[in-house]
Amino acid sequence: MTTRTRRPERRENPLSRERIVAAAVELLDADGEGKLTFRALAERLTTGPGAIYWHVANKSELLDAATDAVVADALAVESDRPVAPATSAASTTTADSPRDGIHTVALALFDAIDAHPWLATQLAAQLSRTPGQSVAPRIFESIGRQVSALEAPESSWFTVTSALVHYILGAAGQNAANGRTLGPGADRSEFLDTTARAWEALDSDDYPFTRAVAVQIRDHDDREQFLAGIDLILNGVAATPS
Repeated sequence: MTTRTRRPERRENPLSRERIVAAAVELLDADGEGKLTFRALAERLTTGPGAIYWHVANKSELLDAATDAVVADALAVESDRPVAPATSAASTTTADSPRDGIHTVALALFDAIDAHPWLATQLAAQLSRTPGQSVAPRIFESIGRQVSALEAPESSWFTVTSALVHYILGAAGQNAANGRTLGPGADRSEFLDTTARAWEALDSDDYPFTRAVAVQIRDHDDREQFLAGIDLILNGVAATPS
């Protein structure tokens, strides 16, 4: 009688760098950077830490990969859209205007940073620590290709794109920080009303402007205010002589 050796069952989802990074993003979203360890990641993936090290060398590399993956996913909305020059008639038919494109990219990053509380900190760290890695050029390219279509002088492209990128990441990061401070169960309207009342109660001699705009806090929309800031920058570009 021949004895047949049973082959081990093949895993339906073999471990890969992509699976590891996806699981890391889930852990970061749920528990933050402090709870992201290779042990916790191994438990989530039902594997051993050693298997993870085969694909990712250390936590720093893992954080960079998670950051890049989230940004790449957010900017996928922009990658296939046609871009028409700002003065082209095609901008109203076959393609959106560059201004619309910048809005699209900006809101994609705004929403990604809002959805992933750890992302703003990691973006700031990666952009300053390793600006040559893919995340910085990816963001810069997505904004810059729209800036170049504005028909602004080429000599201004770097300055304009840098100003937009810094504004987008800074404003989106601050919005996300405000959300984390309030917590998921907070009443935004109540918070804004409390803030407005506090500003209205400031000394009129020391804070005349702040008191004057306090009423505008109550009804403002974060996303509309965010896009208005972008338009202020773009209006300045349009007003600059070529």
